Amino acid sequence: MTATTSNQQLTTSGAPRLPRDARIYVAGHLGLVGSGIWRAFERHGYTNLLGRSIDEMDLMNQQIVDDFFAAEKPDCVVLVAAKVGGINANNTYRGQFIYENLMIELNVIHSAYKHGVKKLLFLGSSCIYPKLAEQPIKEEALLTGPLEPTNEPYAIAKIAGIRLCDAYNRQYGTNFISAMPTNMYGPGDNYHPENSHVLPAMIRKIHLSRLLEEGDFDGLAKINEYESRALNVKGSACNDLFGWLNESGITVSGLNDFNDLNEVQRTVSTKGVTLTLWGSGTPFREFLYSDDLAEACVFLLENAEYKDMAFTDESGTVQSHINVGSGVEVTIKELAETVKEVVGFEGEISFDTSKPDGTPRKLMDSSRLRALGWSPKVSLKEGITFAYKDFLSRFR
Repeated sequence: MTATTSNQQLTTSGAPRLPRDARIYVAGHLGLVGSGIWRAFERHGYTNLLGRSIDEMDLMNQQIVDDFFAAEKPDCVVLVAAKVGGINANNTYRGQFIYENLMIELNVIHSAYKHGVKKLLFLGSSCIYPKLAEQPIKEEALLTGPLEPTNEPYAIAKIAGIRLCDAYNRQYGTNFISAMPTNMYGPGDNYHPENSHVLPAMIRKIHLSRLLEEGDFDGLAKINEYESRALNVKGSACNDLFGWLNESGITVSGLNDFNDLNEVQRTVSTKGVTLTLWGSGTPFREFLYSDDLAEACVFLLENAEYKDMAFTDESGTVQSHINVGSGVEVTIKELAETVKEVVGFEGEISFDTSKPDGTPRKLMDSSRLRALGWSPKVSLKEGITFAYKDFLSRFR
């Protein structure tokens, strides 16, 4: 393997396309990203896809994973499975995030090597890069500075997965590549009230705000019941409809007594609903629709090899990961206004600056992938519209 220098664009050496009947294992095929990749493979005519739910196979169990690879003998693996969450979840469950992600990566990647998998694509995250990395972030920024503290355990686990692929490629001659997507959203997203990422969290909160604004208490109760059952909450504030709304930052000025729903409606109509979101609203973020990422993954598996992707950074370290982003960034405040428009909420959105912002800016430089001929198709507003329809479908 001869690595290119860091300032050279990625080119391919005529990588053979995957056979349409190749046995392709998508680890994490039921999640936001994995389900999108599964659909993309089907769109491209692949007919031999393998998937296992978390109930069917515990990826943290080395023996179970090894037995699966021995029995099923996949030709290609896409490793999407991971423990994921937003800023609150990352900061709260720090031990779980580093342990579970390391175990999943170690077991799947080692079994792929052990059982002769011809190609593996490991999905990382933009959080692998330093908190204050030069923008837009190039691949060679990896390991050049301190990470964002709130998601450091998750980032360290993902960095370990990248380096594990590189190490196996260089020692054993495997063909394991890594892609680093920006913030993802789309059908099948996680709308958990505590553990979701920024965009699905906004969709949920702004939809709840709109329901209160419209006096749709049946709609609010339906979502409250769904979340209470999903969270196994009994006798807590989650069973108090308005206490539950307040936990999500949804309030009505001057309204303290919620026993009279007619009074609530009158107050809402005159005072309006206010939604308070975490942070200052000033950080910039980049978002990519999940089906766009899925197409990028299939594109890489069909067109790029490790030997093509490897490059030497300024420190002399061989790297091979590649960024996957939309190239468009918005502030959190702008994002909230776009979601507000899509959802149809007419109230006020404010920001609680006592809460953390996370990284001030995180825009990926995806020029190496663009040079190969891939580009995203779905605009942010269009994607949010699709995602909102998917969210609504859960409560019909």
